[in-house]
Amino acid sequence: MFETSRRKLLGASMIGAGTVLNGLGARATATELNSKGNIMLNRISDLPQGLIKAAGFPLVEAIHGRRSRRFARGAEIPDGPLAYKSRHQPAPLSELEQMLLLTTVAGNTGWSNLIPYNRNYLPNMPNYAGAAGGRSFPSAAGFHTTEFFFTDDNGVYFLPTRDMAASRARDSSGETDLKAYFDEHKSRIVKLADGRLKTPAQPQHMEMHNEWCANVAGSTLIIPVADLAQHMVLALCYLVQNGACIYDDVNNQPIPGLDRFKHLVDVENPFPLSYVEQLGLTEVTVEISTSCYAGMLMLQAMGLGGWMYEGINPFSILGASGDPAVPGLGFRFEMIADQPLPHVTGLDGVFEGHCAPHFDTMRAAVESVVTRKFGSGGPFNAGTEGPYKESDAIRGSAAPIGDEFVDCVATMAQYIQDKFGRFPATVPAIFTLMYLQAHQLDTGFYDTHFSSNAYLKTHSEHDRNWGEVGAAAPPGPLPDAEPG
Repeated sequence: MFETSRRKLLGASMIGAGTVLNGLGARATATELNSKGNIMLNRISDLPQGLIKAAGFPLVEAIHGRRSRRFARGAEIPDGPLAYKSRHQPAPLSELEQMLLLTTVAGNTGWSNLIPYNRNYLPNMPNYAGAAGGRSFPSAAGFHTTEFFFTDDNGVYFLPTRDMAASRARDSSGETDLKAYFDEHKSRIVKLADGRLKTPAQPQHMEMHNEWCANVAGSTLIIPVADLAQHMVLALCYLVQNGACIYDDVNNQPIPGLDRFKHLVDVENPFPLSYVEQLGLTEVTVEISTSCYAGMLMLQAMGLGGWMYEGINPFSILGASGDPAVPGLGFRFEMIADQPLPHVTGLDGVFEGHCAPHFDTMRAAVESVVTRKFGSGGPFNAGTEGPYKESDAIRGSAAPIGDEFVDCVATMAQYIQDKFGRFPATVPAIFTLMYLQAHQLDTGFYDTHFSSNAYLKTHSEHDRNWGEVGAAAPPGPLPDAEPG
């Protein structure tokens, strides 16, 4: 009987537009892939068919087949209309699966192209970006203040990529050695603790519709965390570079001392502080959400279950819930008078926010941002390599930032710190909201309760394509890496 579905036909018709590699046959070999595409797979030993299929999975299929598939192997819904108990034991992702997912969410993908033109900057180019490297997700003006933590059965880890130079796994012809690419990222992973991050299935720590499925045994939970304090310093730099400043709309007063910078910024028409901070919060929310969405699409290609969600208390994740039995990631926080929520500032020595107490003054935080832009490895350092034919000339042409510029930004930032006892004033200094969970899918649940099309062919063929699931090796050997 002819059973080719409309979905299969659509996927086949779009395969040229939706795949990383061209001309895939049903039984393509690593050698064929190497000769036809830009991703070289044949240097991976024991190359699984699942990786070949994931590399050639149509984008349109990933988008149209995307669903939250929460039922992991080992899971149970004890009662109700969708009651089901898994017949399988929890099973972790393989190391290869985990690295493919991590690099999809947080990977360095080459040099950023930067913002090339603003007529008001001539003869210079805009100096907005915070990082020279590009990643697998976008960031407002190239600020890139997010880093990534993750947890599995073996431990809690930190994967820093925001200031990573362009991957060396791509050669001059544009081909990427996927094994070298994975190895580059794996070498950056820092193990922070043994065992899975504790997220109790209790109302104060978790939305109770997730108690049966969130951060379960066998799963990998990826946690993007943004330094929103740094993002706001970068935003203030952006404003000053474009002749703008802020006023304190919370207390309905101008920022003292800004009059002396009226030749730099328009002190008569300032932006409201709370509006600028809400923009910053929105921008980092987009940043962490699109990183998770990239991973969500990859789950479809790999045949893994999982979903992106916010149903675990972010303060429990960071370690600021107030419950000593739930240390989370161990971030520093303080309770500020008359404010109901903890002010989280950073993880000492690992991921420190651009605010007190990690910086003695806000001027020091501003200077740190300027160094990130123009210092060694920065996007506007002439010695940093890049995608241009004359990278040194292009990078060296960015609008400079001098002491007076720093004074102006620091005046606003220090006012916020002094007036509100924190920086930023109205939004978190450290922000996490969206997580991505990946797990081995129990298709039996869907076969029992759904009529059809509850999962993709990649899910039904997962074990055949990737090999029998079992205990995964930890992502190591783990280095004594610099976390920044």
